[in-house]
Amino acid sequence: MIKLYETHTLAELTQEAAGAERHRAHLNIHESLQAPVQRLFIALEPGTYIRPHRHPQPNKWEFFLLLEGEIDALVFDEAGALQQRIVLAPSRTRAIELPPNTWHSYVCRKPGTLVVEVKEGPYLPPAEEDFAPWAPAENSPQAAEYLAHLRKLQPA
Repeated sequence: MIKLYETHTLAELTQEAAGAERHRAHLNIHESLQAPVQRLFIALEPGTYIRPHRHPQPNKWEFFLLLEGEIDALVFDEAGALQQRIVLAPSRTRAIELPPNTWHSYVCRKPGTLVVEVKEGPYLPPAEEDFAPWAPAENSPQAAEYLAHLRKLQPA
């Protein structure tokens, strides 16, 4: 069966993200969390905070493709120092693939940002040690301040 993801469906996902408390919304393409390849659309708005994290399993690379908007991929070392800031924008880089065990986060720069994420499955909920200990939890009082810091942060 051919799956279609029409413009109106993705526009609805973007509207959902704009109204969501987390400022993002997901639309899974994969059939189940056990699927060998996890594929999803993610709509993001500038207020979303994605806590820096890693996928430590040796097969857990992450492919990120920008469809609309603009977003920065941030790559950190073990201590939390920013190593790279990669701008994903229509006029620049459209996609990246992060290797396993890479500390990373994303900062949404424009409203209506839409990406496709692909990674090897099955889905495993992240363990607490896979979230950066030097970054606040997503729903913590410090998250907004840290997001403001990430917006300006540049590699050393």
